[in-house]
Amino acid sequence: MRLIVMGQQAFGSAVLERLLEMGTDRIVSVYCAPDREGRPEDPLKLSALQAGLPVRQPAGFKDAGVLGEMLADEADLLIMAFVTLFVPQAARDIPRLGSICFHPSLLPLHRGPSSINWPIISGAEKTGFSWFYPTDGLDEGDILLQRECEIGPDDTLGDVYFKKIFPAAVESVLEVCELFRNGNPPRRQQDESQATYESWCRRQDVEIDWSEDAPRVYNLIRGSNPQPGAWTRHGTGTVQVYDAALTDGEGEPGCVVSIDGNGVTVQASGGRILIKRVRPAGGGKIPAIDWARQSSLSPGASLNN
Repeated sequence: MRLIVMGQQAFGSAVLERLLEMGTDRIVSVYCAPDREGRPEDPLKLSALQAGLPVRQPAGFKDAGVLGEMLADEADLLIMAFVTLFVPQAARDIPRLGSICFHPSLLPLHRGPSSINWPIISGAEKTGFSWFYPTDGLDEGDILLQRECEIGPDDTLGDVYFKKIFPAAVESVLEVCELFRNGNPPRRQQDESQATYESWCRRQDVEIDWSEDAPRVYNLIRGSNPQPGAWTRHGTGTVQVYDAALTDGEGEPGCVVSIDGNGVTVQASGGRILIKRVRPAGGGKIPAIDWARQSSLSPGASLNN
């Protein structure tokens, strides 16, 4: 098949490289986000240039010239690998077989941009990814294929994405192409009665409330590690909390129970959080014990909301 690959960042680059490595289909062009002043060039763009492929970076897909370039590619399929720019039907329908899009959740669950954070934060035990036929609705199209993955009790956002979803999803693009190449690829409607949507997981969403049940606090921390980074208040400042562990114990929520070589243990409701690594405001990530020394934190202190 003749393929257009559209995407950005490490995932888009990895999908392109896997397709090139396989060599079954021909990549006729690559689309990625426009360059941003002061920011590094997109990894997908760099991979495409290294492979000698045409790279296009339109700001949108309504312009007749942009659509004309896509038409000239005479593509069979558009593969959308991590696309944040809206692509209208006029562009999606140009390839002979249409377009297929990646989303890192088990649609219709967790439609929206932070679809890996929210299942972990909510305490879910599984998630996965979907390849679906995109429509003008957000993540609403029919499903081509899905794959599940476990969310372990101590998995962070980084664990779930980089160790589980990312490698399996990159490999699955070969199956996607095979389904289209063989003709009559499957389509399954999403069950709208099960649909959920969450917006971006932002800093204001991940402030730690130490009066919450300890497992909920722990899920918040690991579901936002490494981004956007759960945080708590200390005196007049704040600190982001990264690596942590859930432990037992009773006491006053927000109270620093102990400080030792393992980190800083803080009381939540019905349990405790051992904080191992933090990022003080304006600084880099450091062991929690170092932060405790630098901030003169001591047992009995309170991390207030």
